[in-house]
Amino acid sequence: VQLVESGGGLVQPGGSLRLSCAASGITFPIYDLAWYRQAPGKQRELVAGITTDGITNYADSVKGRFTISRDNAKNTVYLQMNSLKPEDTAVYYCNGRRSTVYWGQGTQVTVSS
Repeated sequence: VQLVESGGGLVQPGGSLRLSCAASGITFPIYDLAWYRQAPGKQRELVAGITTDGITNYADSVKGRFTISRDNAKNTVYLQMNSLKPEDTAVYYCNGRRSTVYWGQGTQVTVSS
């Protein structure tokens, strides 16, 4: 099983990034998916989740700015991040959950001028 994130990088405040997480080795459509992040010195926190039925939920800090989506045909989950703030700086991880939880290796997002 592999979850591979991509799309991170350095962006100025107010900018946008789109993260992708490609999965292999799992029956992707039956997994609930999520994005988490971990900033230096802080605990890993849930950013956004999407169920097998496409129901989404978001952390209050990102509501209205981030959008999670999934493409079951491509075995990929996305996180569109707009209006980025310096406090969004973190390593972002994707997560696939059913009876077992799988994690990607993470991708760094840095928001700085």
